[in-house]
Amino acid sequence: MTTVKAPVAERQQAGGVAGAIKSRLQQLLAFASLIVIYAFFSIVSPFFFSYGNFIAILFSTVVIGTLAVGTTFVIITGGIDLSIGTGMALCAVMSGVFIVNMGLPLAVGVPLAILFGGLIGLVNGINVALLKIPPFIATLAMMLVAEGLALVLSHSTPIYFSNSPGYIEISAGNLIPNVPNAVLILLVIAIIAGVLLTKSVLGRYTYSIGSNEEATALSGIDVRRWKLGIYTFAGLFIGLAGVMISARLGSAQPATGMGYELQAIAAVVIGGTSLSGGKGSILGTLIGALIISVLNNGLQIMSIPQEWQNVILGCVILVAVYTDRIRKREA
Repeated sequence: MTTVKAPVAERQQAGGVAGAIKSRLQQLLAFASLIVIYAFFSIVSPFFFSYGNFIAILFSTVVIGTLAVGTTFVIITGGIDLSIGTGMALCAVMSGVFIVNMGLPLAVGVPLAILFGGLIGLVNGINVALLKIPPFIATLAMMLVAEGLALVLSHSTPIYFSNSPGYIEISAGNLIPNVPNAVLILLVIAIIAGVLLTKSVLGRYTYSIGSNEEATALSGIDVRRWKLGIYTFAGLFIGLAGVMISARLGSAQPATGMGYELQAIAAVVIGGTSLSGGKGSILGTLIGALIISVLNNGLQIMSIPQEWQNVILGCVILVAVYTDRIRKREA
């Protein structure tokens, strides 16, 4: 018996090492792509390579990066969340409702807006984990619900934070000179999410559900409960993104969310997370978000029309998804 088990254990260990090496190579490939794209725009435009523009790129990465960090957990489970864009807009509106319309202090209104994002994730989790609705359909429905509610609650008009300068400082303030607070917040939440994904029970079960949900359930783990928790946890990032974008704009714009979900999902996939689940990292997701931001910034500086920017971004998403399929075949 011992002679049979030893080779099996050795093969499993070797497979784990090979998988870790492959994951690192994918991250290095994504990082190399980021460097190449950054170098390209630095050569073709004299205005691109500057400290001010570098900070602008980091600042523009905050919203996409925050959404992408949260949805990384969902995608690793083998799910998808199409509601993160309009959900973000709804949370921004709720932040305006709490702070401007209801007059709540920032210390109360901001956490409530973030928790409202968790509520959106909870509803998604109930639909996916308990009602067994496919994630694509469940979150597509939530995307439409969130879009409609954002318009209804705001009466289809922006809610301005003119009398709440402290709220704007959440994003645009500078605890560190010349570095927006929003960038620091993204860095902090990415570190926390990275630790949770790699060092906690939540992270282990996230990977386990994505790798083999049936085997995970047979091992005695309550998959439904953990899926519910994962979607709810990811929803908190939707709420935080809503706070970040409304603080940056100085207003809650009810129609701003559409399209952000595609950029966030693209960032996750570009960073090496598999759409089939079981693989992914927060570091890779941040690199993917930076690639999206560098592309958007560079194309704008080159005065590429918005419609062509959308075409290029669409091609990047196609390449990312096709690359994911190639990785899946090779696995």
